[in-house]
Amino acid sequence: MPTVALYARYSSDHQRDASIEDQLRICRERAHREGWRIIDSYSDRSISGASLIRPGIQALMADAQAGRFDIVLAESLDRISRDQEDIAGVYKRLTFAGVRMVTLSEGEINELHIGLKGTMGALYLKDLADKTRRGLRGRIEHGKSGGGNSYGYRIVRRVGPDGEPIRGEREIDPEEARIVRRIFTDYAKGKSPRAIAHELNAEGIEGLRGRAWGPSTINGNPKRGNGILNNELYIGRLVWNRQRFLKDPDTGKRVSRLNPKSEWIIQEVPELRIIDDDLWQAVKERQAIIRERYASKGGKGLAGARRKKHLFSGLIKCGCCGGGYSIVYRGMLGCSSHKNKGTCSNTTRIPRRELEQRILEALREHLMKPELFEEFCEEYTREMNRLRMQAAAEITSKQERLEKAQRGIRKIIEAIKEGYRTPQMKDELFALEELKARLTYELEQAEEPPALLHPNMAQEYHRRIDGLFKALNDEETRLEAHEDIRALVGQIIVSPRENGEPELLLKGDLASILSLAAGKKTPAHPQDERVLLAMVAGAGFEPATFRL
Repeated sequence: MPTVALYARYSSDHQRDASIEDQLRICRERAHREGWRIIDSYSDRSISGASLIRPGIQALMADAQAGRFDIVLAESLDRISRDQEDIAGVYKRLTFAGVRMVTLSEGEINELHIGLKGTMGALYLKDLADKTRRGLRGRIEHGKSGGGNSYGYRIVRRVGPDGEPIRGEREIDPEEARIVRRIFTDYAKGKSPRAIAHELNAEGIEGLRGRAWGPSTINGNPKRGNGILNNELYIGRLVWNRQRFLKDPDTGKRVSRLNPKSEWIIQEVPELRIIDDDLWQAVKERQAIIRERYASKGGKGLAGARRKKHLFSGLIKCGCCGGGYSIVYRGMLGCSSHKNKGTCSNTTRIPRRELEQRILEALREHLMKPELFEEFCEEYTREMNRLRMQAAAEITSKQERLEKAQRGIRKIIEAIKEGYRTPQMKDELFALEELKARLTYELEQAEEPPALLHPNMAQEYHRRIDGLFKALNDEETRLEAHEDIRALVGQIIVSPRENGEPELLLKGDLASILSLAAGKKTPAHPQDERVLLAMVAGAGFEPATFRL
């Protein structure tokens, strides 16, 4: 009996959660009529079909490669994907794994479906995007919102004469407008965005969508027109199409791109003005002075004021709020949330050089002590031997099944040459060919467990760490040494002790530590890291975390 996997998806446009169950229900009915045995069902809820960065489809593809089922059944081809390149890739990989693709709308999928439906899906997405933009532009030209809302305004909800809701209308929120004027006035008088954010948070005044205020919320980006101080809607000018969003084909994430100024759509909306021209101009003049000041120091705008990246920049976190730890005053590291927003109570500071020294000493002195490493190696060796025997047994079994399938194919071909032909022979030949392709692929992908650890690895680790420390002091090798040492550290968590002194919790990348000791830059195989982490707990040896 053929085995089948069901797949369903709905996007967020005009569909509901029950749509998944509706799709799966009619797919089950089809599978029962065909006499197929359902192995599993996969789904993606409220996710666009323009990308394969979806957990459901990724799980389905992985299980197809593992040979869990013979058929994939969906309502229609555009449920799998609407992207022409993606749908062709799915079809190619399923075919290679010996899995057929069937949909209720198109029947069994072949190359013709892939070409035609893939093109139709791509055209549908482009047409949908064009229609959406045309609709939004029409709203903008009538002075209405093109999507989203700004702080200082509230959505107006009313119904038109035809009974349909009128969308895109908004009005000034008096209380929020007062806060907007306060922010502009304070900034024009010389207060920094950080000081303004602190005061607003201390007074319990919520920002947009109930979030805490931060410097970036106020300062924003003048080129992109975001941030309180750059929103031209506050002077009664609605600017649309300043930037466009594209979906990264590799990650599925949206990224923004600035449009030429000639493509901007600008509409005057004097009824939404909150800030007068004089106050707006005073703020713009102060922003220009600050940009010139930073540019004179060799940078460009505010980005020019950013400090040089230090050894552990971006890896240090606050143990109280989980936010970042950064330079707060003359080489002192402190909680960014406490400094910028005033929303964290962690006032603990630590000199950057002291933190770096404590971490480097831990890497040199505390991790991978020889007496603990010996016990670790014994446990690791036993586990690797077990995995090796298991892997060898699986490979031998698949090789035997492959040879059996090849013998069966040869017998059927010989029988056909002799003139023996039956419908069952054709089905059996196709089944054996699919089995042969799947086993061949699995044997090609099979990998041996990682190599055993050398008993002197702890000593080798110390030797290489010493070499890294020396490289830190050499101008030619400093940058590479920085990256090598950063690779050993996952996170550094700073928490206050009872006496007020900073406590450091080092979370190290165990796979990188062991790879360094073995003379490699990166882990040999992802399985290496999983096994090692599991073995650490069993051996009582935990270099993955260390309290300083």
